[in-house]
Amino acid sequence: MTTHIALFRGDITEFEADIIVNAANSSLLGGGGVDGAIHRVGGPEIIAEIQRIREVKLTDGLPAGEVVSTNAGNLPAKWVIHTVGPIFDTDDDRSATLRSCYTESMDLADKLGAFTIAFPAIGAGAYGWPIEDAARLAIESVASTATHLTSATFVLHDDDAYAAFYDALEAAISAGYTQK
Repeated sequence: MTTHIALFRGDITEFEADIIVNAANSSLLGGGGVDGAIHRVGGPEIIAEIQRIREVKLTDGLPAGEVVSTNAGNLPAKWVIHTVGPIFDTDDDRSATLRSCYTESMDLADKLGAFTIAFPAIGAGAYGWPIEDAARLAIESVASTATHLTSATFVLHDDDAYAAFYDALEAAISAGYTQK
């Protein structure tokens, strides 16, 4: 099945989807940017579940490229999938890890029975990934992943991110990705 990819300019904490993806840090306990916003709006239910997960399963935190899910608290979603993007490094190609954030999120979404997912621009904030490359890797990863998801929306917080994702989606369509 081909997943419909959409772009939305706005606040991911207000976007309605089965799953909202959090660009988390490895502690999973909140931070700045998307991570901080999801924790603030989602409320204490998310932190309580993360604390249980950290005590039992992820005592050293979540490694980059991996995922874990929690309830969505007060967010307009059923679940939050937390993933840790890699820090951009010009001397070390970490593209596979960034791709993994998207593909592993989609795999977990399938296991949860979700049909819709909302992604931020993972890695493109505090982790320094150049937005054009982050957009290309994100779109290519989502477009090439076999899934039951009917739609994947990139919720982008500013015009520059939206433009970069728009260009990446246009390039994927030109290369043969078909929107349904």
